Amino acid sequence: MIRPQLPLNALRAFEASARHLSFTRAAVELCVTQAAVSHQVKSLEAQLNVTLFKRLPRGLMLTGEGETLLPVLTTSFDHIAQMLERLAGGQYRETLTVGAVGTFAVGWLLPRLADFEAKHPLVDLRLSTHNNRVDVAAEGLDYAIRFGAGAWHGIEATRLLDAPLSVLCVPEIARQLHTPGDLLQQRLLRSYRTDEWPEWFHAAGLATHAAPPQSIVFDSSLAMMEAALQGSGVALAPPLMFARQLAADVIRQPFAIEITTGSYWLTRLQSRSETAAMTAFKQWLLQITA
Repeated sequence: MIRPQLPLNALRAFEASARHLSFTRAAVELCVTQAAVSHQVKSLEAQLNVTLFKRLPRGLMLTGEGETLLPVLTTSFDHIAQMLERLAGGQYRETLTVGAVGTFAVGWLLPRLADFEAKHPLVDLRLSTHNNRVDVAAEGLDYAIRFGAGAWHGIEATRLLDAPLSVLCVPEIARQLHTPGDLLQQRLLRSYRTDEWPEWFHAAGLATHAAPPQSIVFDSSLAMMEAALQGSGVALAPPLMFARQLAADVIRQPFAIEITTGSYWLTRLQSRSETAAMTAFKQWLLQITA
């Protein structure tokens, strides 16, 4: 069936009737009579040469053909409605879906989002967080911001910035730390990566390359820093992402020693073409991370 011959009124009547399982309620939604809805549905059934409803004494029941047709129409009408809403007022609005590792989202992105919104008011940003494990395709993301070396299969990665790790803790603990060796008497908080504390100790010139056994493992730097804020131990985390806490002196960096284990990257599927909203977001990120 070619497009000019699509029975749009009949399809709308069927879709509304199928959602409500009632010609009467469909008529109220469409602002027409119940007889008009019934006539449109019968006309569609005749044109398709199928039965879409079983007429019951107290309502309607979809046939197999009706159940097949309904989700296609509902999705199509929803897409049309969303597009018309974006075009309302003569301006095109575009949705951008971004997933970001929680530390970057809270510590760096959120404080700067007002600038992006001011510069791109027609982009509706939807932001979700993850703990660096993300499936861009399955989650329907336009972009994912993650931490690592920049190599993920089927992914195009653009480097944003480095975030070296250093020792962070509350002032009460910081006052007890005069040399890096004093850390050996503290409870160490770490990520699931077992090499971070040994690398830091090595950079600090300590003989031991192994973290003491007294440690707690976290899957998120945000959770780890919350534990540090509560005085539960000493964290190894990126000071850049906790600049506000450092400025407020609720967290201190007792040693200047830092190690770099990776960078933050803006990633997308290689098979995903960039939309105007994606391009705007990417250019904004690159500009403010330069």
